[in-house]
Amino acid sequence: MRKLFIFTALSLFSFANSEMEALYLKNACNSCHGMYGEGMGASPRLQGIREDILLRRLKDLQQGKPRSAFGTVMISFAKALDENQTKEMAKYLSNLKTNTDDERYDIEYDPAGDGGS
Repeated sequence: MRKLFIFTALSLFSFANSEMEALYLKNACNSCHGMYGEGMGASPRLQGIREDILLRRLKDLQQGKPRSAFGTVMISFAKALDENQTKEMAKYLSNLKTNTDDERYDIEYDPAGDGGS
């Protein structure tokens, strides 16, 4: 019975995780924050930030309170999340880790660049 409970809990976490990954990609979060929330340019790193901090930041954005002038673009993205999605997204982001072995990363990120832009 205990093994069934652990398997069920892991399955639910995996489902929620893949749902949040899909939402992260659907909302094009990766275009500014990177495929794994590693941050790019002026866009902050999200991976590895404590869940409670990310949750507070998302809730601040939902109330129209960005941390910087650049953060105002995030208000509409945060407001599009319902309460459960907000909690799950904070959990998802806090557990993100860069995986350079992942094929998606090679498609999205070429360290050599295009050589001309």
